[in-house]
Amino acid sequence: MRQCNIEKNREKCTCTYEPCPRKGLCCECITYHRKSGELPGCFFSKADEATYDRSVERFVKANTKK
Repeated sequence: MRQCNIEKNREKCTCTYEPCPRKGLCCECITYHRKSGELPGCFFSKADEATYDRSVERFVKANTKK
């Protein structure tokens, strides 16, 4: 079984919520947001992530070509 490389994941983590206990634990982050009907911050651009609106609707809107 593969081990999670928490430090390497933290280097790439785009989440701006600093007290987040799931930084670097991608599997826990995805599970947490999925339960809330959301996507993790790393699915969004820096500007979109900073709004804390991690809804599927925002993701689709941000990634739909006009």
